[in-house]
Amino acid sequence: MTSVEQTARGLRGVAEAARRAARIAAKAPAAQRTAALGAIADVIEGRRDDILAANRTDLAETERLAPAMIDRLRLDDARLAALARAVRDIAAQPELVGRVEHAERRPSGLEVQRVRIPLGVVLMIYEARPNVTSDAAALCLKSGNACILRGGREALHTNRALADAIATGLDSAGLPPAIVQLVPTSDREAIAELVQLDDLIDVCIPRGGEGLIRFVAEHARVPVIKHYKGVCHIYVHSGSDLADAIAIVSNAKCQRPAVCNAVETVLVDREIAASFVPALVAALSPRVELRGCTETRALGGSAVRAASEDDWYAEYLDLILAVRVVDGVAAAIDHIERYGSRHTEAILTTDPGVADKFVREVDSSTVIVNASTRFADGGELGLGAEIGISTTRLHAYGPMGAEGLTTTKFVVRGTGQIRT
Repeated sequence: MTSVEQTARGLRGVAEAARRAARIAAKAPAAQRTAALGAIADVIEGRRDDILAANRTDLAETERLAPAMIDRLRLDDARLAALARAVRDIAAQPELVGRVEHAERRPSGLEVQRVRIPLGVVLMIYEARPNVTSDAAALCLKSGNACILRGGREALHTNRALADAIATGLDSAGLPPAIVQLVPTSDREAIAELVQLDDLIDVCIPRGGEGLIRFVAEHARVPVIKHYKGVCHIYVHSGSDLADAIAIVSNAKCQRPAVCNAVETVLVDREIAASFVPALVAALSPRVELRGCTETRALGGSAVRAASEDDWYAEYLDLILAVRVVDGVAAAIDHIERYGSRHTEAILTTDPGVADKFVREVDSSTVIVNASTRFADGGELGLGAEIGISTTRLHAYGPMGAEGLTTTKFVVRGTGQIRT
């Protein structure tokens, strides 16, 4: 047997174990799954030193990574505490499995319900961010699913340490560790093998760069929910409060530039461009590299570089910001429709009518009025955590929490009816 055949057989074994574990997870009482989540959080906290040491090993082996990837990879005391807190927040959410979403009595006398159920086996493919390991595991367990986690090689040691903690927590609650499995290899060939296993895996969620998403989409037989790049926009309307607008844009770009909900392009209404653009330059330059259209450069001076066509499509994940002057809300919406990635867009305005038009017509998964794009996050929006931000409409759109990892089935109760 060749090494390729051995790898394929091993990965199929992982998926078969996940399928068996998914049946157990779906049937497990809510109290048992909640207890497991609490145990997982306790073990993560108890193994703080081991997990941070593993993370330091990963960081030491990834010197060639871009600063954005290093920021996503790095754990510290605060971030590790946040991982455990997110698991507890998920545990505290209302139970989903078995929830009746709709019930009615049909003219035939049949009682018809739609009842929430798990998806089954979730394959999660992601890069760099070790928090995805614990978030995905917790969300899948909360929703009664099993999951297979394939993280990137840059976070291999950290992911293994977290997966060991998760396995210990599951075992302490009497649940099989196979409910959450970490793929033992980071080779990309493993992805191609796993996404072919449509008889065992119910859905694949890739979360990462454009190359990863394209690779998964091209090879998959398993249904894919894409979590694509975040080309996020803020439109500063002529009716906005300029001081608030500067503060919001600064937060959206600078608070954590390496994440997918950081703003990448600011669209400025022409009516206020003469006052707003110089104020934006004064607030952000030279910390942030500004790239602008001809009008922006004329107003911002030498601090603004010329933007190319590629800049309007760019997810920088860095302290770089594209700025464009537009002729009103319709032009802003047109720009977003052409260049956006359907992730997150915001409008800053004091005009409720303009805000309503923007919310109604912008087709992205999260639309924000008068706040930073950084709030496009499952934890901030009440989901406890997120498995990612779906830019695919089927079957979830935007930040995906536990509910996004479920679907519904019909339950029909009769009293002897036959169809005529």
